Amino acid sequence: MNISVRFFLGYFLVLGLAAWFVLNIVIDEISPGLRQAREETQVDTAHLLAEFAAADLADGRIADGAFAAALAAVAGRRELGAAISGIKKDRVDFRVYITDRHGIVVFDSTGRATGEDFSQWNDIARTLRGEYGARTTRDDADDPATSSMYVTAPVEKDGERIGALSFAKPTATLMPYIERMTGRIRSSSFVMLSVSALIGVFFSAWLTWSIHGLIRYARDVSAGRKAEPPTGGGRQFSELAHALAAMRERLEGKQYVEKYVQNLAHEMKSPLTAIVSAAELLEGELPETERQRFATLIQEQSGRMQLIIERLLQLARVEQLQRLEDGQALDLAELARQTIASRADALEKRGIGSTLRAPDTCPCHGDAFLLQQAIANLLDNAIDFSPAGAEIDVAVEKTLGTLRLTVRDHGEGAPDYALPQIFERFYSLPRPATGRKSTGLGLPFVREVAQLHGGDAHFANHPQGGAEVTLEIAAGPGRGRSGARPVDKPPPSG
Repeated sequence: MNISVRFFLGYFLVLGLAAWFVLNIVIDEISPGLRQAREETQVDTAHLLAEFAAADLADGRIADGAFAAALAAVAGRRELGAAISGIKKDRVDFRVYITDRHGIVVFDSTGRATGEDFSQWNDIARTLRGEYGARTTRDDADDPATSSMYVTAPVEKDGERIGALSFAKPTATLMPYIERMTGRIRSSSFVMLSVSALIGVFFSAWLTWSIHGLIRYARDVSAGRKAEPPTGGGRQFSELAHALAAMRERLEGKQYVEKYVQNLAHEMKSPLTAIVSAAELLEGELPETERQRFATLIQEQSGRMQLIIERLLQLARVEQLQRLEDGQALDLAELARQTIASRADALEKRGIGSTLRAPDTCPCHGDAFLLQQAIANLLDNAIDFSPAGAEIDVAVEKTLGTLRLTVRDHGEGAPDYALPQIFERFYSLPRPATGRKSTGLGLPFVREVAQLHGGDAHFANHPQGGAEVTLEIAAGPGRGRSGARPVDKPPPSG
């Protein structure tokens, strides 16, 4: 399971359990809380009514006196028309009964219990003993909706307790308020959980994006591609990315040195063998012509060794770059014109012509010196593989977001077996004019420069003959950092 999904499920599980416990506690406390609030109000009401009923009870007129008439008027004639938090209340819904000092009911606002002995009811018995009396009783033992709360106050006259007044309210009248509050709490809890879930999804997606950035970076590193360490996802992810980048540089540095030492040793073996053999032969007595031939061989192989070292240094510098260190707004078409002009002597020596097809301007951003080196490598390869008197076609094209520079010669092209290896380091084909191979570092250098500029390099045999190499880079000005490197000398050959 995805680690981000695990984080989300854990977060939502903890949040859901906490919300469930809180919701249940709140809902469980609503009904008792409202009943307690009502009981407190009933206590005040019972004592107030007891004070009003005292005179009638003492005079024996409690059943037909002013107190009874007032209660009957309120119960029978008043229309309340009250709206309490959106809940309508149109009539009174209380019950009042009064007992004498022995617990016998002498007045009941409902008329149901007059004359009965209520001395054993908890509220009456405790009140007559001078204690606080209250009870909750169902009218129908099997129906909780018929439950009522009774709060009793003593009826006193001249400091003597002459009876007890019980004020009752049906519990069912609280249900609309309980249901309303419960519904609001449940809906609010649902909204809260939904918002919390969206927040959890957002942070899980953010975490997933950050982790995938590290995964992509690690895969690019393992595949040998140029990659920038991801910097999003917060400080810890940025630190981890930079730690991976530092580890990559250390590991790559060690592997890079080992690889280049092996490649350099392999490529140096042949010229060194030739030099050593020629030097040994020169120690003996040789005719002047032979001596000159071996001396020339030593010079050629020494030059080849020097060229390999220079090319390796150039390629190593470009391969180690993850991004352009310096860049400027450039015109690829103008760079191509300058590079062709720098190869005028080589073209004239072989009797080879050149054509350039390009728009007036091809803006890009990059390193002018590296791009000219790459173009020069392509031109030098085309010159080497073109027959005398042939033509080299150079074309620059603008497409959406990219620029393509294509160099085509009219030679024999590359054999099919060589195509998969054409960009491998030190892989080279014999030049038709001399039969000798080059360093095999030119095309790898071209591809590295292209990738450094956000593109790539491609090689193909043209359908009408010859080879065609394409240098592709990102188009448009204003990319990368400013700071131009002037092109103050012709680029070295490739």
